[in-house]
Amino acid sequence: MKVTIASGKGGTGKTTVATNLALFLSKTGRKVCYADCDAEAPNGHIFLKPQVAERRSVGILVPEVDQARCTACGECARVCQYSAIVVVRDKVLTFPELCHGCGGCTLVYPAGAIREVPREIGVLEKGKAGSLDFVHGKLNIGEPMAPPLIRKVKRSVPAETETVIDAPPGTSCPVIESVKGADYVLLVTEPTPFGLNDLKLAVEMVRQLGLPFGIVINRSDIGDERVREYGVRESIAVLLEIPDDRRIAEAYSRGGMALSLGLDYEQTFASLWDRIYQAAVRRTVAAARTLQRNVPGSYGTCGQEG
Repeated sequence: MKVTIASGKGGTGKTTVATNLALFLSKTGRKVCYADCDAEAPNGHIFLKPQVAERRSVGILVPEVDQARCTACGECARVCQYSAIVVVRDKVLTFPELCHGCGGCTLVYPAGAIREVPREIGVLEKGKAGSLDFVHGKLNIGEPMAPPLIRKVKRSVPAETETVIDAPPGTSCPVIESVKGADYVLLVTEPTPFGLNDLKLAVEMVRQLGLPFGIVINRSDIGDERVREYGVRESIAVLLEIPDDRRIAEAYSRGGMALSLGLDYEQTFASLWDRIYQAAVRRTVAAARTLQRNVPGSYGTCGQEG
């Protein structure tokens, strides 16, 4: 299972849900990995306190122009969709911060005057928090593109683990990169007008990606009922409501976990995982039945073939 915890806006409690869910699963004896893909502001390590065992640079390949061999034909600039390489009079200028590392400029340049060189955009760190595997990415200050680093984080998750991915807030490219391939997406929100507005954007995003999802309402006893009413209208399951518990806020301020507050929160996250798992199973069964109906000669009964 790969579960991504996302939110339409920051400050809803996304990392609180992600870290506590990952820690709960690790306490049940499962092999679990927490992957913090909020590369611009990762903070899961503050709560899980991992021992970092590996740290490596992450970069992308960007063009470097040999001006002596350049003919200033402009083909490289025409193929670049991000204006990372332009021709001004008879000189080629590159802007590495805009480069997406696609390599298109090196393919079309007839004189062979462009080569690709690595440029660091951030670092990736891996370690352990008890029995819990931990991995996160840290984007260098000023870097505009997190998706390449997020892809590296996701590829670094150990095989055969239950994976909890902590996505960035919002609905932009880094979020889409984080949720791609998830078996289930949890959208964490709060019962406020801002929370509802940004929840709607997040719902539209995951629906466009065709991913199963549900809602977690944090600080559920403040605000109003509009988030719940929206869930009913749109047939979206509310999997968990977390109250505005002062104990959680105090633990959070110390870098502590909700699970440390007692058995009631262990049961809360046990129930959440069970509902996620059942929803994923139902989706898998429904997809299998749809496939079976579409296979010519199938009788629709297990073990019988046309």
